[in-house]
Amino acid sequence: MLEVKVLKKLGAFTIDVAFSSGDSGITAIFGPSGAGKTSIINMVAGLLKPDQGQIYLDDEPLFDSKKGINVPPNKRRLGYIFQDGRLFPHLTVKSNLMYGMKLIRKQDRKLNFDQVVTLLDLETLLYRRPAKLSGGEKQRVAIGRALLTSPSLLLMDEPLSSLDGRLKAEILPFVSRMQKESMIPVLYVSHSTDEILSIADRVIVVQSGKVVFTGGLDIAMVKERPEFFPPFGSNNGLVYR
Repeated sequence: MLEVKVLKKLGAFTIDVAFSSGDSGITAIFGPSGAGKTSIINMVAGLLKPDQGQIYLDDEPLFDSKKGINVPPNKRRLGYIFQDGRLFPHLTVKSNLMYGMKLIRKQDRKLNFDQVVTLLDLETLLYRRPAKLSGGEKQRVAIGRALLTSPSLLLMDEPLSSLDGRLKAEILPFVSRMQKESMIPVLYVSHSTDEILSIADRVIVVQSGKVVFTGGLDIAMVKERPEFFPPFGSNNGLVYR
């Protein structure tokens, strides 16, 4: 379980949040652009240092201002998938995937190469370079590379924001299936009601740097709390659970 209680001032903007995610499933950090979502996930990743507070993963401290603990990003056992995938352009898909896996000792690997390739349907892409991939294919490779680092938690920062509705509908089932089969919990940042209704098990709603709602997620709940969620009548082909 991830437990977060942090305070961070960014100029005139202040992030002051406290929340916990589940031991499994997909937890969405949801809110409008500028709410502080990416800053929150970057503090979890160790890319942004809180001014004060605590971040614990499975009862182990990643950050604790009182104890003077700030674990470096590469030691936090986290996988991070950015908005643009950030694949190595000079490497093939196979080499991109194996890059992350090589950093992990064999005895510490939770998933093997063939398992991830099959899970994300990457068999036909292994010898292509990123320039020859579609946006959706690039994100599937980025997910696979992160999984092969055997993280304790997978962070996904608006990974579909650059994709059109058709490609989002293509990728979201992979995200949901990936989580269920790998059993690695996911913290998923988004400002899209469609996306979180399609895949999230629970939601943390952030507005103006503060948590205003946490709980399970379904369409009925969204309809009951219209102040937190924008209209979602146009779903771009996504399937609500």
